[in-house]
Amino acid sequence: MTAMTTPSTTERIVITGVGLAAPGADSLATFRANLLAGKSGVSTIDLRYMGTHPAGLCSFDETKYRKKRENKRGTRAGCIGVYCAGEALADAGINASIYDPARTGIYVGLTEHGTVETENEVYNIGQYDYNVDYWTHHHNPRTVLNNPAGEITMTFGITGPHYSIGAACAAGNAALIQGVQMLRLGEVDLALCGGLSECVGSFGIFASFRAQGALAEHADPSKASRPFDLQRNGIVIAEGGCLFTLERLDQALARNAKIYGEICGYAINSDARDFVLPYGPRQRECMHLALARAGMQPEEITIINTHATGTKQGDIEECQAIRETFASSMGKSTWVNNTKSHIGHAMGAAGVLELAGNLPAFQDNLVHPTINLDDPDPACDLPGLVRHTPKELSQVDAILNNSFGMLGINSVLIVKRFLA
Repeated sequence: MTAMTTPSTTERIVITGVGLAAPGADSLATFRANLLAGKSGVSTIDLRYMGTHPAGLCSFDETKYRKKRENKRGTRAGCIGVYCAGEALADAGINASIYDPARTGIYVGLTEHGTVETENEVYNIGQYDYNVDYWTHHHNPRTVLNNPAGEITMTFGITGPHYSIGAACAAGNAALIQGVQMLRLGEVDLALCGGLSECVGSFGIFASFRAQGALAEHADPSKASRPFDLQRNGIVIAEGGCLFTLERLDQALARNAKIYGEICGYAINSDARDFVLPYGPRQRECMHLALARAGMQPEEITIINTHATGTKQGDIEECQAIRETFASSMGKSTWVNNTKSHIGHAMGAAGVLELAGNLPAFQDNLVHPTINLDDPDPACDLPGLVRHTPKELSQVDAILNNSFGMLGINSVLIVKRFLA
């Protein structure tokens, strides 16, 4: 595989704004501080039909960018999306006078959408002997897949393209890749993209993971999410969202924008094997393809943020793929961490929240730790795996972000320190 030719400033794509809502944090600064402090954002939720379970729940100013009645008409995913979009645009210092709303694209990654609204409506009509006359007329616009992206356009008057990308738990990375491609094609001048999750609102998602033997349990919810640990017993489901503003480098430089990092490589592939079981060899191929497209060698990656969710086989498959790809650099020039240990698995928002939590490493040169890793599984042994406390480095040059999902979809995104 040959490397891509060096892109021009009109082809180089940079991250200039971040807006997020994560378990325990409503800003990047708070999120980063929690990660460095090893502070868990996981608490509990009392679920319809299921009782109390560990979950990652978000708290943010829900009426900062639109009124309460608009939130009530829309969806939880839309509410999170509007907040994240407003925060990202504000962080980037972007308004309609800088970029034409008709030349702005909204690309939102989702694991699923509509489940929460459908479950709620079925429950509601159950109070009326299942008389469908009580079914809400808001159901259809709430459950179409483009709903969260569309809610963002209506709030901010963005008239360019908007759509959602369904890619299971690889969706956040997939949406960023879409944004990069649309900017390079000249389809838009600004891409607002990332991922969202409202999954904690669905008892069915919890029940399905429990039926698979993949729903985490722990007496202390803050310790329930424990990737790589021998005592791990499944996934902690979380809600959340993260959206980035992406711009072509020439335009970002022209307006003297703050630049978090440059997206320099990416890849998506498919296992083509199983509905739910991950496959390490294909994950390895995805990492190799992303490195090749970035024109980078494994030793040039400083941080690998793992997808690892806390399932037995999933963690093992990814660790094997990482060992085979980074055998010569782990613990030397390459370090490994996991963000889900802090916040749980935010599904469509997982990859982008995890990337956002690592981006400040370009400034503070710290690798945030993996927490709840008290009894490491030998099958998940990774030299350079940072646990319990941050690892201070002389410089962080590049972050590789893994994000994998059901039906065997794999995504890898590489972001490097910006150099003019």
